[in-house]
Amino acid sequence: MTNKRVHKPSSFTATLNKRARYEYFIEEEFEAGLVLQGWEVKSIRAGKANINDSYILLRNGEAYLFGSTFHPLAMASIHIIYDPTRNRKLLLNQRELSSLYGRINREGYTIVALSLYWKNAWCKLKIGIARGKKEHDKRANIKEREWKLDKERIIKNCNR
Repeated sequence: MTNKRVHKPSSFTATLNKRARYEYFIEEEFEAGLVLQGWEVKSIRAGKANINDSYILLRNGEAYLFGSTFHPLAMASIHIIYDPTRNRKLLLNQRELSSLYGRINREGYTIVALSLYWKNAWCKLKIGIARGKKEHDKRANIKEREWKLDKERIIKNCNR
């Protein structure tokens, strides 16, 4: 009898905040743990998490995730009171927190949630220090993306 192990990927992205990269220039990225309840972990595994329109606030030397939504599963227990929009504490070390405080005190910077993913058995949140884009910056991104698609289309047709 052989003991075979099933290989699982080490990281699995549960949800992305695509709008954050469109709305902001991401200056620096950090990886933070989350303080979650059991039903929240199950809802993340089921794909019921949403971090669009979420942001991070720093209070009393700690970081909190605001504006995210974790919908409870339909088969969840009736004995627990579910709050899908509750504020969740982020787990960062003191050096990372002080770096965040220093960067946020500058004008025009904010902290946004970029992605929620699994790293081994732990749920992690990638956060970024961001500076808001102007309208002309967004147009430049759209133009660059369209040129990239056109270029790929031209190369594909030339190779035929």
